[in-house]
Amino acid sequence: MLRKIKVLFLDRDGTINRDIGTYVVSREHFQLIDGAADAIALARSAGYRIVVVTNQAGIAKGIVTPEQVEDIHRYMNELLTPSGASCDHVYYCPTHPDFPHPVYDRFSFCRKPETGMVDRAIDEYRFSGYEVDKSRSFFIGDKTVDVECGQRAGLRSILVRTGHGEEELCREKGIVPDFVANDLLHAVNGYVLSSDG
Repeated sequence: MLRKIKVLFLDRDGTINRDIGTYVVSREHFQLIDGAADAIALARSAGYRIVVVTNQAGIAKGIVTPEQVEDIHRYMNELLTPSGASCDHVYYCPTHPDFPHPVYDRFSFCRKPETGMVDRAIDEYRFSGYEVDKSRSFFIGDKTVDVECGQRAGLRSILVRTGHGEEELCREKGIVPDFVANDLLHAVNGYVLSSDG
C-alpha cells in the first residue's frame, strides 16, 4: 500500500529567490528572498515534502546551460540547509515556444501552466511507494502560470506578491488563487499550516 504524503510545490524565481529581471545564470545572481528559508523549514517540520518546479526557458534561448541551472539548484540547497530547509526534488523545463530547439522541444508538455513537472514528481513519488495527497498539497508561485498549473494539477494554489506578483493579471484572466500572500513565509504561516487539517 502506498503511504500518503503532502507536498509543497514551489516556483523558484520570484518565490524562493529574488527575481532580478533577467535569467539567473550563476550563483552570484541567486539571492534568497527574506523569510524563504524559514518558510521552507516550517513546511518541512510540518511534514511537507518540498518540490521546486521552474520554467527555465533561458536554456532554449542559449542564455544558460542545464549544467549552470543544476549548479544554481545545488547552491540553493546549500543556502537553505543552515536554516533546516532544503528541497527534496527540483524539476525544470528548458523549453520556450518562441525558441524551437531539437533537443528541448520534446519537453513542451512540462512548461507551466502545463502540469508535466508536477505529474512527473507525483509519478516518481508513486514509484518510490508514496502517494501525493493532492487535497493536502499546495502550489505556490508569483505568476498566473503558477496558479493555473496548480489548479490544473488539482492542488490548492497560492500567489505570492514577491517577484512578478501577478494579482491583477490573475483577476483579468479569471484565474483565482486560493490565497494571496505577501511572500513565501506569509503563504506558509498564513495559509498552508492553518489549512492543513
